[in-house]
Amino acid sequence: MHNSLAAKPEDSTPLYQQLARNLRSHIHDGSLKAGNTLPSERALTAMTGMSRITVRKGIDELIREGLLFRKQGSGTFVAKRIEAPVSELSSFSDDAKARGEDSAVIWIIKTYALPTEDEANALGIPASIEVVRLGRVRLSGGEPLAIEHAVVPAKFLPDLSAVKGSLYEALTANGAKPVSGTQRIRAALATPTEAGILCIEEKAEILRIERSSKSEDGEILEYTRSAYRGDRYDFVSQLVVGAGGNPR
Repeated sequence: MHNSLAAKPEDSTPLYQQLARNLRSHIHDGSLKAGNTLPSERALTAMTGMSRITVRKGIDELIREGLLFRKQGSGTFVAKRIEAPVSELSSFSDDAKARGEDSAVIWIIKTYALPTEDEANALGIPASIEVVRLGRVRLSGGEPLAIEHAVVPAKFLPDLSAVKGSLYEALTANGAKPVSGTQRIRAALATPTEAGILCIEEKAEILRIERSSKSEDGEILEYTRSAYRGDRYDFVSQLVVGAGGNPR
């Protein structure tokens, strides 16, 4: 990889773009695999003969593209696209576990409160009914991937200390297992606050998700609004031919 990263004197493309292009090629051809650690900036400077500022600029370009990500104190890594099924009702914790990764939570808020009018409507309850308000950053493999804000009727979570990692696990333990749900996904741009929390560029692509889940008897258990990193997630669904026709 040493020689293939060096700039070509006859190429008038800016040096940082040449480095980004060469690294991008190694990622696409599999020479640098998802999860691999990128050589340090100092090592890349020695390998390419470029200045450290130029090397950092080239790396930053690939981070903006979502091909690389930095982990504080650990280095820069090749990013892996996460395929999340949209046809299954599963939690962030379960999805991370299925990928063989450890999930973690940074709590923003965990309290009892009254719902807003929109939240009460989404939950199908009067605005005078108390809810649990949960705000948290979801991490997988130590990397912040999503921000979630959930509201749950308080009767389903009478003990806030029981809510640790998985909301669905806490609900199920209290006899309110989610068995069905709906979600809406749309593309958006990260706000400055979201960008700072998720360690991405301001106005980077994110996926906004609204989800509600129901118990077996049809009660609405949660209304959750999330912001997922668009550079890391692909939401995938399986398609089948409808009963009334043929595929076109």
